[in-house]
Amino acid sequence: MARAQFQKGQKVWVECVGAWAQIEKVQPVWAKGFEEPVRVTYDVGLGREFLSNELLLPTEDPAANTGETWRLMRARNKWQTADDCPHHPFPGTYPVVVTDQADWGGWRVPGAEYDRDPDQIEFQARLIAAAPRLMALAERLAASVDEAPDDAPPEMQMLAREARSVLKSVTDVLAAPSDVVAAPLRESRAA
Repeated sequence: MARAQFQKGQKVWVECVGAWAQIEKVQPVWAKGFEEPVRVTYDVGLGREFLSNELLLPTEDPAANTGETWRLMRARNKWQTADDCPHHPFPGTYPVVVTDQADWGGWRVPGAEYDRDPDQIEFQARLIAAAPRLMALAERLAASVDEAPDDAPPEMQMLAREARSVLKSVTDVLAAPSDVVAAPLRESRAA
C-alpha cells in the first residue's frame, strides 16, 4: 500500500536530476482488490514520473532564525600601517561586523571613510553587532506589556509602543523607509 507523500503544486528537489521542480500531477496506481493505491508516482514536468524516494522537500533555512549572533572583528588595514594612523582607536585595523557563521560576510566601511571619523565608525560597528540582541530585547519588552497591558505602568506602555514602532520599521518590508525615517525627523525639528 502506498500513500501520497507530496501534493500538487508543492516544490520538491528532484535528487537524480539535481533541480527544483513543482509537482504537476499526483498519479496513484490502483490494483483490483486493494482499497489504497499500490504505488504513487509524481509528474514534475521533467519527462518521466518519479517515485517519492527520488524527491526531497525543502527544509527551513537555519540562517533565517532570529537567534543570530553577529560579532565584531578587526581586519588589518592594507593601506595604512599602525604608524600611519596613530589617531585611530585601534591603529592599523578597522572594524568588521561578521553576520555569517564563517568569518566573512557582513558590514565593512571603506578605509577613507574610517579615517575621516574612526570613533564614529567604531560606535556604528558596536551598534550593528548588538542589533540582533537589541531587537530581541525590544520584542520581549513589547510582548511582556502585551501579556498584561492594564498592569503595566504608563512608562512601560509608552516604551512598548515605541518598541513595536521600531520593530515594525525593521520587519515590515512594505513600509517605505523614507516615510518611517521622515516622521521622527519632523517631530524632532518641531520641538
